[in-house]
Amino acid sequence: MKIISEHGNPELARVFVGELHDGLKIEFVESIQPPRTKQEKWVNVISTMVGCPVACKMCDAGVGFARHLTAPELHQQLSILAKDSFPNGINTKMWKVQLARMGEPTLNPAVLEFLSQLASMEHDNLVISLSTVGPSQCAPFIQELRKIKDTGFAGRFQLQFSIHSTDDEIRRKLIPIKGLILPEIAALGRQFRSPGDKKITLNFIVMKDVPIDTERIARLFDGENFLIKLTPLNPTYRAQYFKIHPGFDSEKPETVQKLISEFEAKGFEVILSIGELEENQIGSNCGQYLETLKQNTI
Repeated sequence: MKIISEHGNPELARVFVGELHDGLKIEFVESIQPPRTKQEKWVNVISTMVGCPVACKMCDAGVGFARHLTAPELHQQLSILAKDSFPNGINTKMWKVQLARMGEPTLNPAVLEFLSQLASMEHDNLVISLSTVGPSQCAPFIQELRKIKDTGFAGRFQLQFSIHSTDDEIRRKLIPIKGLILPEIAALGRQFRSPGDKKITLNFIVMKDVPIDTERIARLFDGENFLIKLTPLNPTYRAQYFKIHPGFDSEKPETVQKLISEFEAKGFEVILSIGELEENQIGSNCGQYLETLKQNTI
């Protein structure tokens, strides 16, 4: 893989764009979460596909799908980041690898091969995070993933379902792929989680006029096995094109406090995941930077 672009702030986040052997391009990210240093927590966010077949209305990674990445291509992203930041060997208390950049990981069987290989390397500081929209055919993948998690990443694996709305019709419009319905996600999540595991994350990008019914979530899910993550809408080209607007002001977290309080009243732990606003300029958020590069240089 040849790196054709690197952009960002080494003290916060950097986006790398790599050209594969067949000329296709992917992007991957390293980030730090101040006030933590790289030696305390180092985050790698990697792609699992070239483009994405799901084409969520608010994510620029869905502008086109070319192919799945192979297990060696997944490893190569980590190797490039490691050689750049830790040339003498990875030296951090927590190394977090997120399969959440470009692509829907549960549709790529090579992800299971990649995670099995990582598990065999016995990195005790390694935490895996896998984010999925829950395609209808993902259950066998998730069941196989559980075996890998139980044997190689017990207590160090985060599974996230990005659902964004509790209104089934609006959810289908935002995530235009045949997907699991919410009761199926609830059942699959409970089956996946073993004692001592991290809770399953239910992620909502909070968008204007996109309903999030806390009563329905409380009926289907439980605070023992699931937690809620609320994130702001990133300023993507696709969100602008489809006229999707933020549901709260990320510079004023109090504007989403009512929703947080409603979830907490129903027994859910809530994470408000805003991050550093500079990352919007860097383009290190969901699938943004490669589309910016295309429009300007490619």
